[in-house]
Amino acid sequence: MSRHLDLSIFNYKSFQAIDAEGMDMEIDLSNLGTVNTMFAALFSKLGVPIKTTISANVLEEALNGTVTVRPLPIGTSVSGKVEKQCAHFFGVTINDQQAEAGIVVRVTSTAQSKFKLLYFEQDTNGGYGLALQEDSEKTGKVTSAGMYFLHFQVYRMDSTLNAIAIAKDPESAFFKRLEGLQPCEVSELKAGTHIFAVYGDNFFKTATYTIEALCAKSYEDNSQKLKDIEAQILRKRKELREFEIEYRKALARFQEATNRYSQEKQSVDELLKQRDAIHSSFTVTKTLSTSSVSGNNLSNGSSSKVPGEDSKGESPAEDGSSDGKDKSAKKKWFNLNLKGSDKKAV
Repeated sequence: MSRHLDLSIFNYKSFQAIDAEGMDMEIDLSNLGTVNTMFAALFSKLGVPIKTTISANVLEEALNGTVTVRPLPIGTSVSGKVEKQCAHFFGVTINDQQAEAGIVVRVTSTAQSKFKLLYFEQDTNGGYGLALQEDSEKTGKVTSAGMYFLHFQVYRMDSTLNAIAIAKDPESAFFKRLEGLQPCEVSELKAGTHIFAVYGDNFFKTATYTIEALCAKSYEDNSQKLKDIEAQILRKRKELREFEIEYRKALARFQEATNRYSQEKQSVDELLKQRDAIHSSFTVTKTLSTSSVSGNNLSNGSSSKVPGEDSKGESPAEDGSSDGKDKSAKKKWFNLNLKGSDKKAV
């Protein structure tokens, strides 16, 4: 059962504090001031599923039977505007054949107003007690709400349950899309007059709407399609619950593999970097440079000769120059034994 939340003393920070656990609370707009109503409207516009309660005055008037009920014949529609926190009541009278075929009551708003579709049961005191309610949902370019009494179990989509599940785990949004599908409490109506109402649920403006009542006899194909599609949705919801388990396990394995990939890549990069550094250490560039410097220092430190002095002290013969040969020849010429030479010549 939903909890009722009085926000009459709430401010902006209070709305910021609303979390997934508090999304199933209901706000009584009649107790809100202008500022708090503005904040509620803002958060609703931003997508926060804020539930609102039905005005106590409306419920009390219905119980007392003092409300005005307008007829809504089967196969007709009525358009109107209802003030916020007020309701327009309609009586739908059906015969046995129509009751057996099934009844559909729908409300739409091209202005995308927020409203509630209410169904009341008559009590022994002549008043009307609230039995069912459907909040409007945005469907395409309109907002709409409907009640389907088709003699088989039909379902309604509670978007608040979806929002709570998604808020608790945003990553599971896809898997939770069908969790809001809930069975409707009433599946058929008996012959007689049944009371419905359109409740204005806008925060500030009046709600514009069109309500229509239909006999399902003319929509047998659609009724069967609805039954089949909801059965498929239920099966799909079960499949998604099972698939989510598999997906979570696969995702965990993927994340583990991704983490290992990063670690292995870093490890390989580091090993190759070290290998390149070792390769680079095999070089003579640094050794040659050091040897050259050391050789120059050793040569400069072991000799005090003036440059060019060694060449002057060398013998002409060792020098290998022509001057050396000439000097040697002259030396030999002056040492000739002239007498011996003459004798041999003679």
